[in-house]
Amino acid sequence: MRWSWAAAVGLMAMVAAGCAKKDPEPVRVEAKKAWTRPDEKTIPSGPMGDSIRLGLRIFNETPKYAAAYVGNRMSCNDCHIQSGTAKWASPMVGLPGIFPQFNQRAGRVISLAERIEDCMRRSENGRPLPMDGKEMAALLAYIQWVSQGQRAGVAFPGRGLEKLPALEGDAKRGATVYSEQCAPCHGDDGRGSPPVLPALWGPDAYNDGAGMNQVKKMAAFVHYNMPQNCPGSLTAQEAYDVAAYVQSKPHTRFDGARP
Repeated sequence: MRWSWAAAVGLMAMVAAGCAKKDPEPVRVEAKKAWTRPDEKTIPSGPMGDSIRLGLRIFNETPKYAAAYVGNRMSCNDCHIQSGTAKWASPMVGLPGIFPQFNQRAGRVISLAERIEDCMRRSENGRPLPMDGKEMAALLAYIQWVSQGQRAGVAFPGRGLEKLPALEGDAKRGATVYSEQCAPCHGDDGRGSPPVLPALWGPDAYNDGAGMNQVKKMAAFVHYNMPQNCPGSLTAQEAYDVAAYVQSKPHTRFDGARP
C-alpha cells in the first residue's frame, strides 16, 4: 500500500532536515496568490466527486486502476510525485489553464487529454485512454480539482522541471552514484519495488520514448527530488552522471506505430 501524501512528505522532511545540499536552490517565480493543496476531504459527493477520486487513484496506481492501458508497472505518480503536486517534478497544478498548447515533439498544438495519451504510450508503455472513457474523464477531473486556487494563465511556482546548466553525463561515474545513492531503493538491477518504488529500466520501466529517458530531463528531476531520503544532496554533475547511467540500461523500444 502507498503511504499517504502527508505521511510521505512528513517523513521526507524529517530525514532531509539533516541532509547537506550541494547545489543552491533553484530560482522560484512566485505567483501573486499562493496555491494551497486542496484537502481530499473537500472532494464533493456525487458523480463528479466519484470521477475525481477515480482520477486520483488512477494517477497514484495507474497499473491497477487503468490496467487495460498500461504496458509496464509505472504510475503517473512515479514521475509527477506527491500525486502531481510537487514543485519541480512536472506538477499537474494549473495545467488546465495553459492547454491547449504547442507541443514540440508533436509539432502542433495539442490538448491536455492528448498530452495524457502521450504519457500513456511512453511512460506507461501502453496505449492511449479512450477520449470518451471514464479513465480520461477521471484524470482530467482530478487535475482540474487539484488546480483550484491556481490562477489561470499564471505559472505555478515550480512548474515543469528544475533548470540545470547544460552538462555532459558520464555513465561510468553515474554507476558509482547509482550504487551509493539509488540502488538501496531501486535495486542494483533497477527493478525497484512497484508500486512503491518504480523500476528505472527493464520491462517494468518507461520505454525509450519517454521524457525520463532523456538525460537532461532525468538529471533535472533527480537533482531536485532524489534520493527520496535526502533530496537535493546530489550535485548537478552527479545528477547528470546517474541519469546517463540509467539511460544506458535497457528500456523497451517505443512503438510509434502502435495505436
